Amino acid sequence: MALAETRRAAAVSRKTNETEIAVSVSVDGTGAGSIATGIGFFDHMLEQLSRHSLIDMEISASGDLHIDDHHTVEDTGIAIGQALSRALGDRKGICRYASIDLPMDETMTRAAIDVSGRPFLVWDVRFTAPKIGGFDTELVREFFQALAQHAGVTLHVHNLYGANSHHIAESCFKAVARVLRTACEIDPRQAGRVPSTKGTLV
Repeated sequence: MALAETRRAAAVSRKTNETEIAVSVSVDGTGAGSIATGIGFFDHMLEQLSRHSLIDMEISASGDLHIDDHHTVEDTGIAIGQALSRALGDRKGICRYASIDLPMDETMTRAAIDVSGRPFLVWDVRFTAPKIGGFDTELVREFFQALAQHAGVTLHVHNLYGANSHHIAESCFKAVARVLRTACEIDPRQAGRVPSTKGTLV
C-alpha cells in the first residue's frame, strides 16, 4: 500500500489479487472529482457521497467483476475510509458529531456520526428489492461497514421508511455525506483542540 498526504487531503493505493484501487480525497473541497469503478450504480452513489459531503474524491477501481461486485465495492470502501482517516490526521478542531434526517421523495433516512477513532456501524436499513438494476442491495451495507471501519468513525444509518430501493440507497449515501460534511468541518471555537476530554481521537 502506498500513501501520500497533504493537509486535510490524502491518497491511498490498494492492490490485491481481487482489486486494484486508487483513491484521493480532499476534505476541504467542493464535492468535485472523478469516479470510475466499473459499476454504474455504485459510481452514481459515490458521486452523491462526494457532492453532498463537499469532499473532493478521485476514485479509480478495477476488480473481479466477472465474479460479482462484492470485492470492488468493499475494497473501495476500505480505501476511501483509509484516505479519510489519513486526511483528518489527529482530528484537531473538528466538529466531530453530526446527525440528519434526510428525505428523498417517499423515503426518509437518518444518519448520525461520531468521528471518534472508534469504528462501529449500526445499520437498520431494509430494501424492498434484492437488486437495483444489476447491483445487489446488500452491498450498500458492505460499503458502509468498510468505510466506517477504516475511517475510524461510529456511524448509525436508519431508514425510517421508503418504497423504492434506489431511493433508499441514495438517501443513505446522501445522509452519510451530509453528516460527514458537518462532522469534519473545523469548529472555530475549538481553537485547534482535539474534541475529546481524553485528548486524542486516534
